[in-house]
Amino acid sequence: MLELFPYVILLPLIGFLINGIHYRKMPNTVASIIGTLAVLIPFGITLGAFLEYKVFERTTPHLFTLLPWIHAGDFHVDFAYQVDQLSLYMTLIITGIGSLIHIYSAGYMHGDAGFNRFFAYLNLFIFSMLNLVLGDNLVIMFLGWEGVGVCSYLLIGFDYHKSSAANAGMKAFITNRIGDVGFAVGIILTYWYLGSVKYVDIMKALPTAIPFKEIINLVALAFFIGAIGKSAQIPLYVWLPDAMAGPTPVSALIHAATMVTAGVFMIARLNPIFLAADITSNYIAITGAVTAFFAATIGLFQTDIKKVLAYSTVSQLGYMFLAMGVGAYEAGMFHLMTHAFFKALMFLGSGSVIHAMHHEQDMRNMGNLKSYMKITWITFMIGTLAISGIPPFSGFFSKDLILEKAFSHHGIGHVLWAIGLAGAFCTAFYMFRLVFLTFYGNERIDHHTKEHLHESPWTITLPLVILSVGAAIAGLLQMPHFFFGGSHILTDYFKPIFSQGKEIVAAWGISETPHHMSDSLELTLIFVSIGIASSGILLSFFLFQIKKMVPPSDEGFTGLPKLIYDKYLVDEAYFGFIINPLIRMSNWLSATIDKGFIDGLVVGIGKFFVHIGDVFRKLQTGIVGDYALSIVVGAVIVLLLVFKGGI
Repeated sequence: MLELFPYVILLPLIGFLINGIHYRKMPNTVASIIGTLAVLIPFGITLGAFLEYKVFERTTPHLFTLLPWIHAGDFHVDFAYQVDQLSLYMTLIITGIGSLIHIYSAGYMHGDAGFNRFFAYLNLFIFSMLNLVLGDNLVIMFLGWEGVGVCSYLLIGFDYHKSSAANAGMKAFITNRIGDVGFAVGIILTYWYLGSVKYVDIMKALPTAIPFKEIINLVALAFFIGAIGKSAQIPLYVWLPDAMAGPTPVSALIHAATMVTAGVFMIARLNPIFLAADITSNYIAITGAVTAFFAATIGLFQTDIKKVLAYSTVSQLGYMFLAMGVGAYEAGMFHLMTHAFFKALMFLGSGSVIHAMHHEQDMRNMGNLKSYMKITWITFMIGTLAISGIPPFSGFFSKDLILEKAFSHHGIGHVLWAIGLAGAFCTAFYMFRLVFLTFYGNERIDHHTKEHLHESPWTITLPLVILSVGAAIAGLLQMPHFFFGGSHILTDYFKPIFSQGKEIVAAWGISETPHHMSDSLELTLIFVSIGIASSGILLSFFLFQIKKMVPPSDEGFTGLPKLIYDKYLVDEAYFGFIINPLIRMSNWLSATIDKGFIDGLVVGIGKFFVHIGDVFRKLQTGIVGDYALSIVVGAVIVLLLVFKGGI
């Protein structure tokens, strides 16, 4: 299957071109079939290549080039790609879950005037993300990085006639560009010191690149700044909740399987750099832990079903970065995969609810939907149990592995573990709050909506069922030995990728300090984690099932709940201290420099020549005698000059 891998890249691009060029006249059914096959066929090819790697125990990457691109002196970059354990893992997630989202979109977007345009954008998004994860060099990764940024702008602002959607798309685009400056600086420094941007060459050059070791924390920090923007970490997380303005399939695609995981993938790909950059890695771990807890607290009081899931995504990404910061790369990639399943499931499940509720998103206007939408309810409950960390669902295994690795981290490990545990409590509470307000309790549905309430069509429910299976069993890939003897499938699978990083930093004299956790301590941490998650669920059950609480109106929140409901006023602070001052400065510069100096200079030059023209225009009197006199005077002056020169 590896010889067919170029089609994995090309088919989504072809799907985009066909649907994009003919979007005005192509039947919707044809557009959806082309768009879905353009992702489903690459999934089949990737699955075959994955099995080829497993069956033949292949450890070396498969490299291929589609087109030559930049050849300037010693700087060579082609449209070239690298297939290995890491890129295959990401491609399976992107194309597998992406295919389900395409199928779901066929039902969810039915009747939308922009149906064909939507599928064209989805294919372009997948193409960009595949370039990001499959490129064999940093420049192609950056090209895909920017590509998903453009596509997020197009998809979030898909309903551009709505100012909220247009503004959200612009916010996502600009916020990501801030982080991308750091990514670009990281690429430049890497090339300057190592002489190449190709991953294979970088890995070969690192062991002997002693000058690079001196600035490695700076390089790692530059790359991480890019990841902060793309993967929505503090302080650049603010674009992700607003991305809910796009259609629900967009939310599932961006939040679960693709764009927001790009920063985590980038750290995994450049793991030797981050493994050696201990200062930056500690900063990554702290940022991840704080983001996980901070975003989880905001989710406690949100009333929009998609906003709850949005802040949940920011929080879960924080756990992934916590793992990457403590060097637990397998754990971070494990949680990336389980999160892709259960978060895509819950976003698509929320879309099923919104579809049935005629685009109502406020949970205060729902209740008892399990009586009308059993498939959506059951599958959503599986996703909720997974994200809450309840065994044996997938999220329990990946989240607990991260917390265990954080606990074992030298220095601040116990603090990171405690922050992560507090975030886990909040996650269990607000997710079951969402479930109880939406699917249980008293019906708070208006009469007209209730009359038409029913389960969604199969194009929507089929992806939910498939994703729920993944959310339930994906954790079996990596289990502690207390569960049926344990399994370390992912650790063994990623060994060729992450062992290479350890060998490289070992050449610099940096070695990992192995930490062997006792069985009793590991079991204690597991029970503490389960107890914390269970207490969050029980508190939510008491408040929203027994007490039948319903969140108040927007004006009903006061004190600390009001501050949290208003998302800690972070957006307002950005506007007050950064955006509005920049607007005032730009207005002043425009008035002073542009209008005052530049316009004044241009207008002044024009007025000067107008004045000169006015002076010479007076010579044009229209009287023949005046012209004759001018000729005589001119002739005399010429003769005098000639005579004087002759003398």
